Amino acid sequence: MKLAGFFDVEERLARLSGLGDQLEEFSRTVDFEAFRPDLEKALAYSDRIKGGRPPFDPVLIFKILVIQTLNNLSDERTEYLINDHLSFMRFLGLGLSDRVPDAKTVWLFRERLTEAGAVQKPEITSQAHQSRVLRSLHLTT
Repeated sequence: MKLAGFFDVEERLARLSGLGDQLEEFSRTVDFEAFRPDLEKALAYSDRIKGGRPPFDPVLIFKILVIQTLNNLSDERTEYLINDHLSFMRFLGLGLSDRVPDAKTVWLFRERLTEAGAVQKPEITSQAHQSRVLRSLHLTT
């Protein structure tokens, strides 16, 4: 096996694009940042006065839930496949050396959104239906 070169990852990503990476197209057509205000409101992160590790970006975790739902994956399998698939990493905006949320983090994020009733808020669901992102997450208006 040869050693990885400086441009090998870029070449592999270009090849994935040439083969029709659906997640890449999804990223171009959906403005995931439009969900940020509603996600932050629903999650109500503390101001972190007590310290601790900063939370993962809510849009990142939201995109993980999209991958998970589109591929019918468990939390554990999602964690593994994000670490394994370049197309997943690119969709999430992660590099090879970036920290990937673990299965427990994904589960907790989903639970917090559910407890907050965020998946049933009209403003989130209308955005979802307009952009066709969350239809597969079973959100209803």
